[in-house]
Amino acid sequence: MVREKVRVSTRTLQWKCVESRVDNKRLCYGRFILSPLIKGQADTIGIAMRRALLGEIEGTCITRAKSEKIPHEYSTIVGIQESVHEILMNLKEIGLRSNLYGTCGAFICARGPGYVTAQDIISPPSVEIVDNTQHIARLTEPIDLCIGLQIERNRGYRYSIKRPNNFQDGSYPIDAVFMPVRNANHSIHSYGNGNERQEILFLEIWTNGSLTPKEALHEASRNLIDLFIPFSTCGRRNFTFRIQSTQGHFTPSYFS
Repeated sequence: MVREKVRVSTRTLQWKCVESRVDNKRLCYGRFILSPLIKGQADTIGIAMRRALLGEIEGTCITRAKSEKIPHEYSTIVGIQESVHEILMNLKEIGLRSNLYGTCGAFICARGPGYVTAQDIISPPSVEIVDNTQHIARLTEPIDLCIGLQIERNRGYRYSIKRPNNFQDGSYPIDAVFMPVRNANHSIHSYGNGNERQEILFLEIWTNGSLTPKEALHEASRNLIDLFIPFSTCGRRNFTFRIQSTQGHFTPSYFS
């Protein structure tokens, strides 16, 4: 049996931010590299990191608006240029930064004529508005606009379920985009020959301004590590695996 000698690099893995910019308050960009990697490792890490960046990082957004003066979502109000639906869509786009656990309340109370922006949102000290200039509505007449808001911290995307009883009390759910990372891509550069071939992983991250790309990379990495920690104890304990069936759904059970 013939074995080939494979030279393994003893160099330590290193990462570096090679580009960072702030296009505006709601769009930040960062480009990072990780090297040197053995062939195949860059794709393994890149795919996992992209999924963690897009789905495993918590963010904060407005999830509900309430006003007793609104008959239904697609109505218009005299003295307000935007329809109710347009106002809800503008509230959905408001970027927030917080250290919340769960939900909290906030409200808007503005007097026209004039523009209503994110600066008019009165929220708890634990919630920070990323861009105070974000447009919400334009009041064309001297009327009052009062809206109660529900702010929530969570992860991923949640489609709002609109029920008739919600509209009766003037409460309107808003599609929740908790993801602070707007997009993430990875690419690979290979170099070397034969068994010494190595790779460089490039990661590109765009955020909504509530996190910097560097902060997003750190949090995604930490969340990935937390997910894999249970596997590190597999050699210390014995596990048995059993499948339980409940109405056609199979649930795994573990016993040590």
